[in-house]
Amino acid sequence: METRVGFVAVDYVVFAISVAISIGIGIFQAMAGGKQKTTSEYLVGNRQMSIIPVTLSLIVSFESSIMMLAYPAEVYTYGIMFVMSSIGFLLAVLLGTRIVVPLIHPLKITSVYEYLELRYKSKAVRILGTLLGMLSNVVYMAFVLYGPGLAIEAVTDFPLWASVLCISTASVLYTAIGGLKAVIWTDVFQCFIMFTGVFAVLIKGTYDAGGPREVVDISSRTGRMNFFDFDLDPTVRHTFWGLVIGSAIRLINMTFSQPTVQRICALEKQKDANKMLFVSGPAFLFTLSLACAEGLVAYAYFTTQGCDPIASGDIKKADQIMPYMVFHIFRNTPGMAGLFMAAVFSASLSTLSSLLNSSAAMAEEDIIRQIFRNISDHKATIIAKISVVFFGALGVGLTYFLKNVKGIISQISTSFTSAISGPITGLFLFSAFYPWGTKRSAIIGTLMSVALVFWLTLGQSMSKSLRRAVPLVSGPTDQCYHNSSSMISVNGFTNYTVGYSYYTTEDPLPDESTEPEGLDKYYSISYLWINVLGQAFTIFFGIIVSLIEGVPSSESVDVRFVLPFFDQFFPCIPKRIRKRLYFGVPFDKREIMLEKYGKDETDVATLNNLGKKNESSKIELLSFQKEGKFLTDEEKTII
Repeated sequence: METRVGFVAVDYVVFAISVAISIGIGIFQAMAGGKQKTTSEYLVGNRQMSIIPVTLSLIVSFESSIMMLAYPAEVYTYGIMFVMSSIGFLLAVLLGTRIVVPLIHPLKITSVYEYLELRYKSKAVRILGTLLGMLSNVVYMAFVLYGPGLAIEAVTDFPLWASVLCISTASVLYTAIGGLKAVIWTDVFQCFIMFTGVFAVLIKGTYDAGGPREVVDISSRTGRMNFFDFDLDPTVRHTFWGLVIGSAIRLINMTFSQPTVQRICALEKQKDANKMLFVSGPAFLFTLSLACAEGLVAYAYFTTQGCDPIASGDIKKADQIMPYMVFHIFRNTPGMAGLFMAAVFSASLSTLSSLLNSSAAMAEEDIIRQIFRNISDHKATIIAKISVVFFGALGVGLTYFLKNVKGIISQISTSFTSAISGPITGLFLFSAFYPWGTKRSAIIGTLMSVALVFWLTLGQSMSKSLRRAVPLVSGPTDQCYHNSSSMISVNGFTNYTVGYSYYTTEDPLPDESTEPEGLDKYYSISYLWINVLGQAFTIFFGIIVSLIEGVPSSESVDVRFVLPFFDQFFPCIPKRIRKRLYFGVPFDKREIMLEKYGKDETDVATLNNLGKKNESSKIELLSFQKEGKFLTDEEKTII
C-alpha cells in the first residue's frame, strides 16, 4: 500500500499560516485595550467578555489532541461504545449550572482555590488545592503536547521533540503576551480550523471507504457497532454505566477546573455563565461523536484497502491511525494533510494555552499575592506572564517521560489525571454540600483520597496478573506490500500479530477465566471509576473526620460558601421539608447575604452575630430594599 509520506511545500505553508495567525492574535491582544497591564484584564478579561467567544473557547479548550487522535484510535481498536461517554460530558456540563456557577460566579474570584480559603478561613486548604491543581495541569499538558508530536512523527521525518517544542513555544508566546483575551480569541480561530479538518477527513474518508452504508456494514461485521454493555461489573473496562454515569461524575472536575472557572468569571452576568454551559454541553456531545465516527471511518477505509497499518506494522501505536489515514486519502490533494495537522495542532494549542493561563492565575492569586501582600498590580501581572513560561517548560519536561508509555493516550491520560483531579473534585463537592466541614476534615479527607487513588493507579500499572481488555479483530493485511510471515489471517482479517499488540501492556495476558484475587480486585477497577473513587474517598473521610472532631453549629455556617443540596437538585420537594433536611443551616439568607456582602468577611461576621429576633425583620427589609420599596429612616438605621 503505497502513499506519499511527509509534507509537501503546500502542507508546510498551510500549517505555518495557522500557527502564525494564532501568535498574531496574541500580539494584537497584547497591544489592544489596556495592553494586559492589570491582573484583572490579563487573567479574566476585566470580567466583560462576550458570551459567544467565551463559549467557543470553552468548547475547544477541552477538545485537545487527545480527542482528535486518541478517541478515533479507541473506536478503531475497541468499537463505538466509547461514544457513550459524550453523554457523560453533556450531563457533567449541565450539572455545572447547578453547582459551579451558583457557587463561584457571585463571589467574583479569579482563582477557584480562593473559594477554599473563603469557605474554611484557612490558607492551608487553599494551598493544598492549588498545589494539586497545578500538578494536574502540568500532567495534562504533557499528554496534550505528546499527542500531536506522536502523530506527526508517524507520517513525516519531523521528530517528536521538535513538534513538542513548536507547539509549546507558540502557545507560551501568545498566552504570555496576550492573556485570557488572546487565549479566547485564538480559540475561536482554532475552533474553525479544527472543525474544518474533522469534516474534511470524515467526508473524504467515508467516500473512499465506499459510502456511509459500507462504513456501517464493515463496522457491524467486525463488532464495532457495540453501543451498549449493561454489565454491572466495575472491573469491566467499558460499560454503559462507566461511560455514562462514571464519566458524568468524573467530568464534574472539568466544570470545577481553573480554565472553566476563569471563563465563568470572565462573563459579567450569572445567567450568561449558565447559557455558556448550556450551549457547551450539547456541543461537547456533538464534537466527541464526530471524533468517534472518525474511528469507524478509518477502520472501514483500511479494510477496503486491504491493509490494516497497525497489523502490518506500518505504524507503532493506534494513536497514529488518523494522521496515517489523512496522508493516504489526501495523497493527491496537496495542502489537506497540512490542514489536518493544523487542526491537530490547534486542538493542542487551545488546550495548552488554557492550562498555561489558568496555571498563571493560580500562581499569581494563590501563591504570589499570599506571600507578597502589598505587591503592585503591575508587578503581579509581570510575574503571571513569567509563570506562563515556567509552566510551559515543566510540561515540556514531563512530556519526555511519556515516550515509552504503552497503550491508547485517552485511557492513560484519564488514569493519571484522575489520581489528582478525583480528590480535588471531592474536596470541592465536600465543601459545597457539607455545611459542617472543617479545615482539618477537608485536608485529611483530601490527603487520604490522594494516597488511596495513587496506590490504585500505581498498582494497576505494576500488577502482572490483571485481566486486560481484548481488542476487536483487526483489519486484513492481504493487500499490504510488505506482508510479514508472522501474521495469521482468517477470512481476510488478522487475528494476531507478533510485531504489534493492541493491548495496553506488552506483558503476556493472564487467563481470562481467572478472577482477580487479593489486592488485584482493587487494582482491577476500570479507569473510568478512578476519579469517582477519588471523589468518594475525599467526601467519606472528610465526613468521618468532621464527626470525630465535632461538627460546628448550623447557625455558625457561612451560607455564602455552601449550596442547599435539595434546592439545587430536588426543588420539587416541599419547601418546609427541604428546610428540615438542612438541620437549621440558614440557607434562606444566602442570596441576600451574597448580594449585600459579597465575599467580605467582616460584614458577614457581624450579620452572623445578630440576634435571631431581629434577623427575620432585617432579611425582610433587605428584600424590600432589593425590590426598590420605600424604607423609613428607622428601618434604614436598623439595617
